[in-house]
Amino acid sequence: MITMYGIKNCDTIKKAKKWLDNQQIEYTFHDYRVDGLDEQWLQSACQTLGWELVLNKRGTTFRQLDSEIKENLTESSAIEQMLLAPAMIKRPILSVDNQLHIGFKDTQYAEIFNR
Repeated sequence: MITMYGIKNCDTIKKAKKWLDNQQIEYTFHDYRVDGLDEQWLQSACQTLGWELVLNKRGTTFRQLDSEIKENLTESSAIEQMLLAPAMIKRPILSVDNQLHIGFKDTQYAEIFNR
């Protein structure tokens, strides 16, 4: 079972979905805004991938945070912020055979799916 997590209007999500579709790889798309965001899943993703990698510090949502929050981030406060604003989660997160992969590059997906 393959699940892609993200937000449907994200350009990187669109590229990743197009790549999977072109390769005829079946997947389920989980949109944080439509389908919700499970705190336990996010904690597990942060433990597996590292919360600093999961947190998208380049996005507008993160940059608009109060500087005190940004300067004093911990794993737990970062998870709290991501739960409040899922746009702060780097996208996509792809679950393939219970392994998580973050981001999208053609070469990365080709390696994941042996293509």
